[in-house]
Amino acid sequence: MTDAATFRNPVVPGFHPDPSVCRVGEDYYLVCSSFEYFPGVPILHSRDLVNWRQIGNVLDRPSQLELPPDTHASGGVFAPTIRHHDGRFWMVTTNVSIGRHLLVTATDPAGPWSEPVHFDLPHVDPSLAWDDNGDCWLTVSGVESYRIDPTAGTVLEGPVPMWSGTGGQYPEAPHLYRIGDWWYLLVSEGGTHTGHAVSVARSRNIRGPFEPGPVNPFLTHRSTNRPVQATGHADLVQATDGSWWLVLLGIRARGQWPPYHVLGRETFLAPVRWVDGWPVVDPVEEVTVAPPGSPPALAAPSAPGGYRDDFDTAALAPQWMSLRDRPSSSWSLTDRPGWLTLHAAGSTLDRAGATMVVRRQEHHDCRAGVRVDPGAGRAGLTLRVDEAHHYDIEVCDGRVRVGGRVGPFRQVFGELSVPPGPVTLTIATRTADVLPPTVTAADQVAAPDAPFGVRPAACDTVSLAVLTDDGPVVLAELDGRYLSTEVAAGFTGRVFGLYVTGGSASFDWFDYRPAPR
Repeated sequence: MTDAATFRNPVVPGFHPDPSVCRVGEDYYLVCSSFEYFPGVPILHSRDLVNWRQIGNVLDRPSQLELPPDTHASGGVFAPTIRHHDGRFWMVTTNVSIGRHLLVTATDPAGPWSEPVHFDLPHVDPSLAWDDNGDCWLTVSGVESYRIDPTAGTVLEGPVPMWSGTGGQYPEAPHLYRIGDWWYLLVSEGGTHTGHAVSVARSRNIRGPFEPGPVNPFLTHRSTNRPVQATGHADLVQATDGSWWLVLLGIRARGQWPPYHVLGRETFLAPVRWVDGWPVVDPVEEVTVAPPGSPPALAAPSAPGGYRDDFDTAALAPQWMSLRDRPSSSWSLTDRPGWLTLHAAGSTLDRAGATMVVRRQEHHDCRAGVRVDPGAGRAGLTLRVDEAHHYDIEVCDGRVRVGGRVGPFRQVFGELSVPPGPVTLTIATRTADVLPPTVTAADQVAAPDAPFGVRPAACDTVSLAVLTDDGPVVLAELDGRYLSTEVAAGFTGRVFGLYVTGGSASFDWFDYRPAPR
């Protein structure tokens, strides 16, 4: 391998925030936040830190994960940490909707994971470490630590104040590591947006005192024009060859000023080098140079990858999520073999309770399609951030209709009559960083046939279409910035959702493809 070998970031695209990683032998395992979605805490596997595959969800049973009906989009499960100790995998996280930390274990990371042990302690972002005596420490945002009995759920000592960063707001995502003769403490600060940063301190004793690193924060993109922003919430891992790496979150905003990010916070990878006993990380790029001596597989570019689900398996793929729960009465793969049948539990996507299964949008330019037989029901495909921010294309009573909600406003943008039976619906997104050189802003505003709401500052355009005998018919083209974090707020990203808001409907397939630029 040459020194110029590269890999592509993000290594886990789309809404995969707050990554945590551990290595067991030649295998790496990574978990992320899931917030309002069920099942919770996706777990992914890799052999090279670049190419990741989801193998399950840690919290896949209602007995493990309680998400009350009023859980909002940025409630639920925050910032998990995964570790391997004494032959077991350990995952700790916070369910902010019930105000408790929970700890589960497994011998197989693909599951099943145990029933949770709960800790009624303050703060979020819990992390685990075991000291030289074998005692377990739980460290939380703030930053403070507690010596715990991880099996009984009891606190044995604490809180023990730690080092809480350089003074930036929201010291969080603390991780303790025993490396050589030192305990290193990683802390993120500055908030999980453009002020985000990672700082480090070390001590000879797990209880401190901690000595700050000579250059803190040692990773931040704040006040820069780099394409990747909000870098932070990092976790260290040592590779099989002895090299060190950070997994961290970042965002990729698009559009003219101000830019908007729509995919949520994604998982990035960065090489770490040690200088005088301190970690050093170069700026994180979308195309990152792998250091000399890295395993050849590490530099392999991640596949752009689309996927198709024909719903011909015995269970839903682990990438499918639902809102807050997934009662068995709401869905079936056996009512109509080879189809996913959904049964309505709520009458609108504007309030909690709708029946929906979703998958993350992972590319800025992509197309999602579904073939749906609505029967006598009302069903469709949505591009969603939360109940107050979504664009929908649905079929009911022989008509396909495009509508959406942004904040307090709901509108129908277009509709078309269709014959009875299954119909193919699509939603496509394309980035709109700049206008074509022959079109001025005034031209676009004045043109009567301009796509609804699309303006020069738009981060992308969302096209919603139905397939007819004469080809696809686009019913609306909408401004994508209204489905962005900067507009909707919160910690999640866009998802494509299959939904039913009246009666029952069956879905023959779902197909997702990144679009070439």
